[in-house]
Amino acid sequence: MPIENPDQARWFAENVQPHEAMLRAWLHSRFPRGCDIDDVVQEAFVRILKAREEGNLKSPKAFLYATARNYALDSMRHSSVSRTEYLEQNDLCEFVDSGAGVPEIVARNQELEILTKAIQSMPDRCRQVFTLRKVYGMTQRDIAKKLNISRNTVSAQMTRGLQKFTQYMETYCTERDRL
Repeated sequence: MPIENPDQARWFAENVQPHEAMLRAWLHSRFPRGCDIDDVVQEAFVRILKAREEGNLKSPKAFLYATARNYALDSMRHSSVSRTEYLEQNDLCEFVDSGAGVPEIVARNQELEILTKAIQSMPDRCRQVFTLRKVYGMTQRDIAKKLNISRNTVSAQMTRGLQKFTQYMETYCTERDRL
């Protein structure tokens, strides 16, 4: 999706694209079958750009996730396959009404943002392996096959990823405690 306005392209690159990988992982965990994740992400991108143009956008990340979730649910509702086959009862409760108040939702979103930043701070290969293992739940053997690397490399990258993740979280907590 080409964006012609340079300011809008810069805004999109800074405020939306960094969340794409985690959004895809989140959608994949909630909608493993039954909806085309690429379509959902693309539609969410289009809608967030439209909302920004209209001046109705205060929190890009929250809007992105809510839009993607709503679009995925709508597309599943309109499909010929029953949506209950794809979502577990816990997931349905989360979408209908989790009973969580605004503070809990804000805290959960902040935690997700911190985790996203920690993963994004990793080197590329390390981030790939870490995400495939921790987010998608793939085995080391499957990761090695998918990335065409040895299982030892997968193991080493996972170790490195956990170290980087721990360092990031320690730094974050130290900085937070200073405030």
